Amino acid sequence: MIFRGELLPRERISYTNAVLCLQKLPNQVPTAEYPGVRSRFDDFVATHINYTLHTHYSGLFLPWHRRFIWLWERALREECGYQGYLPYWDWPLWADNLAASPLFDGSETSLSGDGEYNPGEQNMTGGNVTLLRGSGGGCAKSGPFKNMKVHMGPFSRTLTSTTEIPAPRFDYNPRCLNRSLNDFVASRYTNSTLVSTLMATTKMADFQMALDHWPPREDGVLGPHGGGHFSIGSTMQDLFGSPQDPAFYLHHSQIDRLWAKWQDADDANRRNALNGTSTIMNPPAADPVTLDTMMEFGYLDAPRPVHEVMSPLANGFFYIYAGDT
Repeated sequence: MIFRGELLPRERISYTNAVLCLQKLPNQVPTAEYPGVRSRFDDFVATHINYTLHTHYSGLFLPWHRRFIWLWERALREECGYQGYLPYWDWPLWADNLAASPLFDGSETSLSGDGEYNPGEQNMTGGNVTLLRGSGGGCAKSGPFKNMKVHMGPFSRTLTSTTEIPAPRFDYNPRCLNRSLNDFVASRYTNSTLVSTLMATTKMADFQMALDHWPPREDGVLGPHGGGHFSIGSTMQDLFGSPQDPAFYLHHSQIDRLWAKWQDADDANRRNALNGTSTIMNPPAADPVTLDTMMEFGYLDAPRPVHEVMSPLANGFFYIYAGDT
């Protein structure tokens, strides 16, 4: 399904109500082991934090997140009575004006919009690229998640280890959902040209590079995965704790959608295409990802081999994306 004209206002509210429901349900991940976990919603955040060093900038990124967002949708439906499906954020439609999109216009049918203006928010610099600050920088000021609290993080943007989860790990640190809509980032890094470039690739390594340029290249290109994360505020920018922003799931649904379309375009050569290792940044000594590599989901799910998630129409999955048939 698509979170734009194809979803009626009542359908959008049904989705956000289900998310709010998960925030009220008791956690299944033990607080004694994960102190920041205070709800079923937080179970997903802690799981993401726990496996970030294996499932980002690696060969597990696409397969692991495909299962992760499916588990999220299943929880919404089975535990909160949601009768719809997981929407996706079609980035290019509103890349020039995020505040005009139905996702971030701040209305009761949105995912909440901009944050209060924070004069202390800074531009972001990486390599030779400077990303101008957004238009908010404070707590989300309207919409269904206006009063939402996030409980874990924030984590430093500097990755100091590929083997140890950095501080603050799973500590309890309540604060508001941060939003700062950033048309500068969205228009440059989630536009239709970059999506077309992504979809024109023919090899998995090239698809991954077009999706995930980070650190940015010297010419300033940041892939649309990072572009989406960096376009709506610091909660979403957190590599480890980004699922604390409800927009995370629609962002990754779009990534999964584009991967599925890319696979379908040459099924014989792309359906089982993999590239990379099971460790962040693919260090030389890390194990290569294969179809038999086991993916971990902690308390959310049993371990799953990669081959189980390579098609959205097999092994317990049965979904397609509206508008792509």
